[in-house]
Amino acid sequence: QVQLVESGGGLVQAGGSLRLSCAASGSIFSIDAMGWDRQAPGKQRELVAAVTSGGSTNYADSVKGRFTISRDNAKNTVYLQMNSLKPDDTAVYYCNVRYNSRYASWGQGTQVTVSS
Repeated sequence: QVQLVESGGGLVQAGGSLRLSCAASGSIFSIDAMGWDRQAPGKQRELVAAVTSGGSTNYADSVKGRFTISRDNAKNTVYLQMNSLKPDDTAVYYCNVRYNSRYASWGQGTQVTVSS
């Protein structure tokens, strides 16, 4: 069993910044990758960003240059720094972790709302 605790969502004006955090705990021997997905109302869930255990990162085209993902391996924690936020970034953001070479888990989500 793996638990993911997300924090950092909220309401911000366009052009502002937010930082999301997600800490993983439980039966984890090794973390392969951590990342963030998001789902806006009426839209499919999409990958926002991910980072592997080796530090490789991947971003959705829509957030490149504005969002930065990072990890603290000692704390099993992943961060998403979101700058220059746009109303289109409004969504529920879900943390995810791939671990023990075969499993995946998602958090319950945190709401990010960007007002114009």
